[in-house]
Amino acid sequence: MANSPHGGVLKDLYIRDEPLKEALQAEAETLPHVVLTERQLCDLELILNGGFSPLQGFHTQAEYTSVVHNNRLPDGTLWTIPIYLDIDRTTLDSLGVSPGSRLTLRDPRDDQPLAILTISDLYTVDRSQEALLVYGADDEAHPAVHYLRHNTRDTLVGGDVQAVNAPQHYDYVAIRRSPAEVRALFKKLNWTRVVAFQTRNPMHRAHRELTVRAARMRHANVLIQPVVGLTKPGDIDHFTRVRVYQAIMPKYPNGMAQLSLLPLAMRMGGPREAVWHAIIRKNFGATHFIVGRDHAGPGSNSQGADFYGPYEAQDLVLKYRDELDIEVVPFQMLTYLPDTDEYQPINEVAEGVKTLNISGTELRRRLKTGAPIPEWFSYPEVVRILREANPPRDLQGFTVFLTGLHASGKESIARALQVALNQEGGRSVSLLLGETIRQELSSELGYTKRERDINVARIGFVAAELTRSGAACIAAPIAPYDEARLQVKKLVAKAGGFYLVHVATPLEVCIKNDRAGVYARAIAGDIKGFTGIDDVYEPPVNPDLVADITKTSISQIVHEIILLLERDGYIGDR
Repeated sequence: MANSPHGGVLKDLYIRDEPLKEALQAEAETLPHVVLTERQLCDLELILNGGFSPLQGFHTQAEYTSVVHNNRLPDGTLWTIPIYLDIDRTTLDSLGVSPGSRLTLRDPRDDQPLAILTISDLYTVDRSQEALLVYGADDEAHPAVHYLRHNTRDTLVGGDVQAVNAPQHYDYVAIRRSPAEVRALFKKLNWTRVVAFQTRNPMHRAHRELTVRAARMRHANVLIQPVVGLTKPGDIDHFTRVRVYQAIMPKYPNGMAQLSLLPLAMRMGGPREAVWHAIIRKNFGATHFIVGRDHAGPGSNSQGADFYGPYEAQDLVLKYRDELDIEVVPFQMLTYLPDTDEYQPINEVAEGVKTLNISGTELRRRLKTGAPIPEWFSYPEVVRILREANPPRDLQGFTVFLTGLHASGKESIARALQVALNQEGGRSVSLLLGETIRQELSSELGYTKRERDINVARIGFVAAELTRSGAACIAAPIAPYDEARLQVKKLVAKAGGFYLVHVATPLEVCIKNDRAGVYARAIAGDIKGFTGIDDVYEPPVNPDLVADITKTSISQIVHEIILLLERDGYIGDR
């Protein structure tokens, strides 16, 4: 039979509150409300469906303090990660809520009411202390600490919740199962011993071998339960990963494994997170849980060293195994032995035996360049999916963002670059000139700093969408402020390549080249707030290229941009 829930009872609030649903739905529409963040949405879903049993709401101050300092709830129950609802104090004041008030929690995607929170307390905490005690370091290189510093609001709201509606999902609905549904599946399949496998990365042959080995050693079946909530920034999107998991499932012996998704917001908290993951899998009914090398580790700190030791997570889960009442299956990294065509734990390989491995960095390089990925490492079906989601650079889009003063020559460079890229072929080329964007997208905007930032943000949005579609985008606004340019870079870089070119033609030359006489009008005071005259131009700090048409011809500047694109593989031999 399935394992007992953590704390002894599965806290499925949907089932508990079903008799009150109609009344709760009506009440939710009358209450003050907040719209959840993506992380809060993940946390709430697992509170409501029992994945976070025995929790029935967000941590109160007493619960938060006990968890952070002692790895336990106030009643002594093991719990290692604080689960809180953070809201701005100004928002709370505007809503007029206080302890005893009821608050509707709404879905950020469709504004549906999901739950009603009865506020127990409002409190503030020491973020540095939380970082040190929970994550081991107050270092923003850790994604959870970075989130604490930049995304968490100032006031925490504790209290129990009542279920109104389940979050609506439209992707992979058939394999999104609550703890009660997974337990029912185990019962239907007559599974009594289940090894759960946590993953936030695509699975390859080594992962399949690891999970099959674990199941056979424990005479158990396998629950592949990948995270489809928040993971580490930069991870492969969950749509691609789930397609990979679906492709790898037929590689298991018939009847051995099932796939079920977990809407968890990971914190990458290493040892503490590993214990948390074990608790969650226990709530889903698993009897065994695989804890691998550097489980839920975020990588390197700001000094270049790993945040956690390779087996710290295994050690902490083993420390609490009696309380967890779930058997830990510790595994070392598997490595491939080409002479025998098999995978073995690296610590079991005899000295001198030839081994092969492909690191995550090397895999990303091969995907980027189109280099072959051998079948001993991954299945062809998996490689095909990864290549579709991560095409080589020569099939990806990019943006060349030229910034400089009016009449600096950036528009001429942009037009010449467009011709060169059209001659190169292989992708569509779009040109976003500053004046064109002003006329077509931003005609209602003036020239205050805020309005200029809005204009640049619009250019960035269009450039990112073009880049995402595989096009080449050339943007040439003045874009005088560094922060606005950095925001464009951040947005576009998520979609493809981004190159910042500073056209640093001197102001006196720009004035001379201004046939329309705009500078003369600005100098005379007829135009106010003109960049370079009575408004600042902030030169880029680290542009990819600095160009000056008084020193370099336009054709040579274009050639240098082309060389940058060829260097990174966006254009060139196909």
